[in-house]
This record gives sequence, C-alpha cells and structure tokens, in this order.
Amino acid sequence: MRNISEKKRIVIKLGTSTLAHKTGKLNIRRMTNLVRVISDLHNSGREIIMVSSGAVGLGSGKLGLSEKPKDTKMKQAVAAIGQCELMHVYDDMFAKYSVTVGQILLTKTIINNPSHCENFMNTISTLVKMDVIPIVNENDTIAIDELELEIGENDSLSALVAELSNADLLLILSDIDSLYDDDPRTNPNAKPIPVVEKITPEIEAMAGGAGSKLGTGGMSTKITAAKIATNAGIDMIIMNGKDPEKLYDLFEDKEIGTLFKAR
Repeated sequence: MRNISEKKRIVIKLGTSTLAHKTGKLNIRRMTNLVRVISDLHNSGREIIMVSSGAVGLGSGKLGLSEKPKDTKMKQAVAAIGQCELMHVYDDMFAKYSVTVGQILLTKTIINNPSHCENFMNTISTLVKMDVIPIVNENDTIAIDELELEIGENDSLSALVAELSNADLLLILSDIDSLYDDDPRTNPNAKPIPVVEKITPEIEAMAGGAGSKLGTGGMSTKITAAKIATNAGIDMIIMNGKDPEKLYDLFEDKEIGTLFKAR
C-alpha cells in the first residue's frame, strides 16, 4: 500500500515539458487543468508547495526562439521575460479558484547559507500557514548554477525544497510516465518500475538521456532528486503531467508512476 492519501505537505515540481508546448509557448489547456486540480487538492486540506520550471522555456517561446539559448547572458535575459509571464499566468489562474500564490526565487548561495536558508524555511512555513501556495524557482536572472548545470536543475532544487520544508512527499510531473527498465522511446518492450525500494547502481544505470529541447532535465536528474529526497526521509513519485486528473487517482492510492520510497 502506497499510503499517498495520508500525505499532507506536498512539493509538486512542474517541468517545462508539462507546462509548455514544443514551441515553448504555454500549454493553456494542460496548465488550466493543473491549476484546477492543484487548487482542489489544496482546498482538501493538503499543504501544497510548487517548484515550477518554465521561465526560460516560456521566455524563449515569447521571443519566438525554437529552443532555449545556449549563451548564459541570453538565458538570463530570456528567464527574466519568462518568469514575469509565468507568475502572471499562475496568479491569474489560481485566483479563479480563490487561491493565493506567492513567489520565492532561490539561488545556490541562499541554500548554502544557514541564516538565509532559515529565512527561506520561515517564509515557506508562514505562507503555508496563511493558506498560500508558494511557487519556488531558481533565480535564473542572476544565478548561473542551474543555467550552466553546476548544481543541477529544478528536479534537484525541488528535492532540496522538499527537504527544507519538511515535506511528506515530493511529486515530480514530467513528460515520462515512470522509471522504466529500458528506454521506452527505443524499446517498445520496456517495462515500468512501480516501486523503487532503494536506489542501486542498477537503478541509476536505467536513467539517462536528455530532456526536451526547452527543458534541462532527464531521468538522470530525477534519480539525483530521488536520492536527495529519500535520504531526507521523503517519498518521491515521478509521473506524467499530461493528464492532471491522474493526480486524483494518485491521492486515492492508485498505482501511478514510480514511487521512490524514503529511507
């Protein structure tokens, strides 16, 4: 039994591939459904914290770029455009369900500084007590760690946020259904793995490959996130974000995606 229905504080990480079309422009229908379902889960008494990708992807789409730029300065400029649009959309969509959201931008410096980290934890705690959904992202406009992949990306960031906020569950929504024993894009007989009790070298070997052109993640980054979360005593689930209604099934303890069990 997964007992996901018993989880109260949930960190939900939304990947660029979930939020945007391949063009980089917003997937309005999917995002509308995501906001509706997340608002409903929030109204049911769960404490939701979101970690949202999409700033660089949406900025690229707004500028008509076919893929995210490779130059750091351009990435930062594109992120500034995309972050503005992303939060405007979130604020507008959640307001339709009388849900208030707040933005928190992090850098590696904040996470590594004990006093700054405590401030972050206090802000998260206060927002949650105020019935607000915090939306966290890396501050791409000034931090190059994520953009140049020193620290990782928002998969790893979401695991750190889950740890710092004392979450019960980390839920990563992406364009993949679960962890497979082989690459399902090349092997039609690849089998999904419903539960990972422990991250072994064999499990790590199953991960690999890049994410979408507009994102930075792949399965390997999700395994890294799973290590951080499970070592902190937090269950983590990877599932496909293309059908937000599946979140209801997940919180009714149905077998969705891959569950990485906390150590």
